[in-house]
Amino acid sequence: MTTLVLTIVGDDRAGLVSSVADIIDAHGGNWENSELAELAGAFAGIVEVSVAADRADALRGALEGLAGTLAVTVHLGSPEGTASAPHSVTLDVIGNDRSGIVREITSALSARGVSIERMSTQTTDAAMAGGRLFEASITVTLVAGVEIDDLVTELERLAAEIQVDVSLAD
Repeated sequence: MTTLVLTIVGDDRAGLVSSVADIIDAHGGNWENSELAELAGAFAGIVEVSVAADRADALRGALEGLAGTLAVTVHLGSPEGTASAPHSVTLDVIGNDRSGIVREITSALSARGVSIERMSTQTTDAAMAGGRLFEASITVTLVAGVEIDDLVTELERLAAEIQVDVSLAD
């Protein structure tokens, strides 16, 4: 089997996911994992698909047929997937929204060789105080040599500096 990773983007409308799923199914592919969302009127997502190696090119060509409705980019995934890191933790971040929060947090993680497995962010209206709140849930894997206590210390320092709350869950 071959693993393909699809990125899809287009103007949001009913039936977009169904059209991609129909093409995958028609080519013997299996929809494995995905993250899909409507953002500011656009529909965007990433989908992991497994398909027989001899059918991958045909699937890729059929997905290109969606041009005009959806922009689909097909990437070849690694055959064995990603090796699991020894330890995963989830960071929950909340604070008053401002420019640079994602850059600051991801830079601190990257500087320590920490890899982001999954990240979800959103801004919402602050109920009582007015303004906007920034919220993120970030699942990271710790590589050998990265101690969780050191990461916690750095994130606590950063949280105080950029005025957000960061909590960790194993």
